[in-house]
Amino acid sequence: MNRAVWLRTAALVTCLAGWSTAPALARAAANPFLAASTLPFQAPRFDLIHDGDYQPAFLLGMKAQRAEIQAIAGNPAAPTFDNTITAMERSGRVLDRVSETFSGVYQANTNPTLDKVQAAIAPLLAQHQDAIYLDPRLFARVQALHAARATLKLDPEQAQLLEVYHQQFVHAGARLSDTDKATLRRLNTRLSTLETLFQQKLLAATRAGALAVSDKAALAGLDPAALAAATSAAHDRGLTGKWALPLQNTTQQPALQTLENRDTRKALFTNGWLRAERGDAGDTRATIAELAQLRARKAALLGYPDYASYVLYDQMARTPDAVQHFIAQLVPATLAEQKREVADIQSAIEKDGKTFKPEPWDWRLYAEQVRKARYDLDQDQVKPYFELDTVLRDGVFFAASQLYGISFKERKDIPVYNPDVRVFEVSDKDGSPLALVYFDYFKRDNKNGGAWMSNFVGQSHLLGTKPVIYNVANFTKPAAGQPALISFDDVTTMFHEFGHALHGMFADQTYPTLSGTAVARDFVEFPSQFNEHWALDPIVFAHYAKQYQTGAPMPQALVDKIKKAARFDQGYALGEIITAARLDMDWHTIKPAAPRQDVDRFEAASMDRMGLDTKDVPTRYRSSYFLHIWANGYAAGYYAYLWTEMLDDAAFAWFRAHGGLTRENGQRFRDMILSRGHTQEYGPMFRAFYGKDPDITPMLRHRGLIPGDE
Repeated sequence: MNRAVWLRTAALVTCLAGWSTAPALARAAANPFLAASTLPFQAPRFDLIHDGDYQPAFLLGMKAQRAEIQAIAGNPAAPTFDNTITAMERSGRVLDRVSETFSGVYQANTNPTLDKVQAAIAPLLAQHQDAIYLDPRLFARVQALHAARATLKLDPEQAQLLEVYHQQFVHAGARLSDTDKATLRRLNTRLSTLETLFQQKLLAATRAGALAVSDKAALAGLDPAALAAATSAAHDRGLTGKWALPLQNTTQQPALQTLENRDTRKALFTNGWLRAERGDAGDTRATIAELAQLRARKAALLGYPDYASYVLYDQMARTPDAVQHFIAQLVPATLAEQKREVADIQSAIEKDGKTFKPEPWDWRLYAEQVRKARYDLDQDQVKPYFELDTVLRDGVFFAASQLYGISFKERKDIPVYNPDVRVFEVSDKDGSPLALVYFDYFKRDNKNGGAWMSNFVGQSHLLGTKPVIYNVANFTKPAAGQPALISFDDVTTMFHEFGHALHGMFADQTYPTLSGTAVARDFVEFPSQFNEHWALDPIVFAHYAKQYQTGAPMPQALVDKIKKAARFDQGYALGEIITAARLDMDWHTIKPAAPRQDVDRFEAASMDRMGLDTKDVPTRYRSSYFLHIWANGYAAGYYAYLWTEMLDDAAFAWFRAHGGLTRENGQRFRDMILSRGHTQEYGPMFRAFYGKDPDITPMLRHRGLIPGDE
């Protein structure tokens, strides 16, 4: 999410050399990215943007920033904060516009043309970034300012920005020899190419991995809405007279919770488990092996023992040892709970008249039976109370209004990149315009798996921009004319991603590099996971959990069941994340001298070292479809979801102790956390709010793994 500072490369000159014809120049002049959008908040002009506009805009944007950066580096005047640091912050506006817009559309609504643009531009952008950070003239200016920082009379945000710039230059290799810089450039170009290749292979593998079913009886257990969605998915794939169950980008699949036919469950699970390991064009293992090896070599070149150490230098955790120690604290309670849960699953299987031992494809079905028996909770009873639009307006928006005083108005006049997308304008507590937020909730085959938030436009007082934010998810789209009824897990996802949106929209920084969500990976998930807590707050829950046909509130008995069941199956839920986090750290603590790894053997050895039940509770992501760490910026950072869970549960414990859902508490959280961006270090920022360092007790208590109220 951080704003990148780019400089174009010599390779770009060749790309632009053929643009000297009049028609080409005319097309370039009409490119919608060359000037700031005239829409409210400078929102992207999706009514004018065509697929063919992106690549020229990237090239022109890099060319323009090259001139800007060269002027800064070659300035004969002595370096000052304004003529060096502020000037770099102002540079690259065209490149920022196209990068931010393309990233959002490419991840959520790609096509073959955009795939080609990504493949062509990714290595150029990597080279572009290298050129700025490895420019000795530019680093000399930054170094001189950093050495004199005590005498510059900078305000706190300026001082932090100078420190961040200096760290980033050094971290990117500014102190390397010319020979080593050339090696680093080659590594970065290859790594960016491989990351794009992985992403494209995985998207194709996930689409191809959908389970096609010819016999409707094999889908027993699916409700009418799920069957209609399966019919629609088959139609989209040209499968006549069949049903298709698309894959989501996790090990477990939603349909496994209700599918009664064990062979169908196994087939669906196996399709997901092996989606990117079939020896075809979608097989990602060779790409992974090279990525891991090259990342280790890059770390060594920059003076680090492994890639995780290289990544963690500016994170809250700081070192791989700190991450491993933190995770190790979670293992004993998690393993004990897993053992209890396996026994419950086996008992449920036997009560069902079966004799087999549980396999991973059995877990969700029988866990649901245990949940129903223990809490008398049936998800089919619950979904009618969670209609997507009602959850959004009367849940997500309502909680934000109660805490922060903000209000929302849908804008149907703002163009979008897909008809499923909706746009809302957000007004601050005094009625002033605050942000635009786009919501793109439904799954498409050309959309990456998972859910995420980012910006089309970042906030900056220097640049005069306000946030334009998007939330993306992969909920099942209802058949035409049917309501969008979602699970409580989906409700939680909506609150989570909107927590990121709040972090972005409350940004109040002068400089874009420090603004909003431009923070460490092990801090950025803190506001989002904290916001999940309001989904079950009694006041908020009662406001949105209403029967979609009658508007009747959810009966209190059912509310109580949901709250009690929220702590159910936590050995599984926490275990699959711990395993994925450790797998990530194992991949990124490979030593530079190690040979290229056999992915299957490496993963098996990693699972054996986990100290958890990885047979019954498999990792949430296998290496071959671990999008977060191979292409989405979470390399050596997946632990951040657990680390920030520790932070968010501690912060919510503070809220509970101080009156809960109040404007006073919300304003304090906004002022001390959500509006700060990266203007100060994370430990002091958190301690100022919480009063002390975080610990894992509220986290384990919230998950029900140790006794006591959360």
